Amino acid sequence: MSEPELSELDYLREIERLAHDVTVEASAEDRLSYAEDPPDATPFQRSVNALARAVRSYHFEGDGCVEDRPLLKLAAAAVLKPGAMPAGAEEDYEQACARFGVEPRPEGWALWHTWGEGGLQVTMVVSAVGTTEGLFRNWSLGRELDPVTPLPSQIALVHHGWTGPMTFAPRGHRRFGLTGAPLS
Repeated sequence: MSEPELSELDYLREIERLAHDVTVEASAEDRLSYAEDPPDATPFQRSVNALARAVRSYHFEGDGCVEDRPLLKLAAAAVLKPGAMPAGAEEDYEQACARFGVEPRPEGWALWHTWGEGGLQVTMVVSAVGTTEGLFRNWSLGRELDPVTPLPSQIALVHHGWTGPMTFAPRGHRRFGLTGAPLS
């Protein structure tokens, strides 16, 4: 029986899964270090440690591993979906779409809070919902990760300023002093 044909992204995920298995087994044998390699590490241990440090992220469409487009630095993002609005949103999906000036879509919209020319804060309304969910998964683990710049066809609108609900990226947390403690 032949192996199934994998897409490039599925192939990367499978390699990442296998690499993760290697690091789990190395950790169980007390041979893994995410810090600098110990002076007595063998070349094999150095390789496993390098592998472990490299596979500490979840791959998703738009993460820049497959696409050949520049990354877009985000401060925050949000996903607006029918029946699944972000915590703290005071409007339903249809009302949010009307406020942003986009037609409601069954798959929803993503809001990307970034910077335009001259450091101007902008909110991009993009169709890249799956990419945004992949970002959230990485951000929740403290991983600084940015998506590739969206294609023009993925951008519905760009608004001046940051508006709407937002989940801050690790960069946003640092830049704005959002450490969970009140600012003095």
